[in-house]
Amino acid sequence: MACSLFMDVHVPAAITHQLRRRGVDVLTAQDDGAERTPDADLLEHSTGLGRVMVTQDIRFRALAEDWQRAGRRFAGLVFGHQELTIGRMVKDLELISKCLSPGDVADQVIHLPI
Repeated sequence: MACSLFMDVHVPAAITHQLRRRGVDVLTAQDDGAERTPDADLLEHSTGLGRVMVTQDIRFRALAEDWQRAGRRFAGLVFGHQELTIGRMVKDLELISKCLSPGDVADQVIHLPI
């Protein structure tokens, strides 16, 4: 089963567009009306939706790592540094989405590039 993705506001729209063209199930914070939602609430929301959070915000990554240490459950988070190219982000996110199950990603912080 493929992983569905939830894009933070820090992820360029071009990445979302390319992933959708490749058949990846992507929802953005903007599409969901959650563009001003605090990170902790957004991570909780994406978990409730069963979607892996994708961000380029280092503070968001630190939050997910804090949740890991505390044993707090979440659907997973993929972090890509701001210096990664759009093409590389798209390739890695497509691979994660199509090759990993939600259970493979749950409670994990995945760093790009892979």
